[in-house]
Amino acid sequence: MRIEWEEVPWYRDALVLPHARERELEETELYRAGKIYLQSLSSMLPPLFLGAEAGEEILDMTAAPGGKTTQLYCLSGGLAHITACEKDAARFARLKYNLARQGATRVNAMCADALRLDEFLRFDKILLDAPCSGSGTLDTRCESKISERLVENSAVLQKKLLSKALRLLKKGGTLVYSTCSVLPQENEEVVAQAEREGGELVPVQAFPALPLLPSAAGTVCVCPTPRYEGFFLAKIVKH
Repeated sequence: MRIEWEEVPWYRDALVLPHARERELEETELYRAGKIYLQSLSSMLPPLFLGAEAGEEILDMTAAPGGKTTQLYCLSGGLAHITACEKDAARFARLKYNLARQGATRVNAMCADALRLDEFLRFDKILLDAPCSGSGTLDTRCESKISERLVENSAVLQKKLLSKALRLLKKGGTLVYSTCSVLPQENEEVVAQAEREGGELVPVQAFPALPLLPSAAGTVCVCPTPRYEGFFLAKIVKH
């Protein structure tokens, strides 16, 4: 199988395969051996914004299917102490499968609701890629519509998860909040609560070549395109 590829200017470990089909790639030895992982470009951004160093205690709050978890593992050279939570049993099984296939052997995977984690735990860094309406992933040709209730319910859960993350974060620790939504109710309005709960928004700079939508100062909102999903990112440090 001949695979054509293109480099990604902002991430040397990522390649775009413009003509490959996912099912065909999954049948290759490279995929089966865990040497490649199939993921959208936008989904690679949160771990890069958070970073991961050897010895750091890192929590991935809603981790399945595991792409961001394994990316953090790779960024730390496999030397960060990563805890990955997923409450849904079926999605947790997928998380465990991907961790094993990618060789992320030192990740502490927990089939647990992150909202119920004991608060004696403390982390240097937390990735909260929050469940959302998925407004940034909708195909414009799709007749499906996002309901107001779905967005409202998503925002309620997102705020609960953000509050929990701030309680679990060490003083001076870093949190990256992300969604695959482009709606302010799930993004800027959720992040705004962090400053009322001991967090401070740290301005982040978008990588060159990213297509962007307007967003609050210091945040990044990726515009949906044929190559990118709509995605929001913000970085918060705990006082």
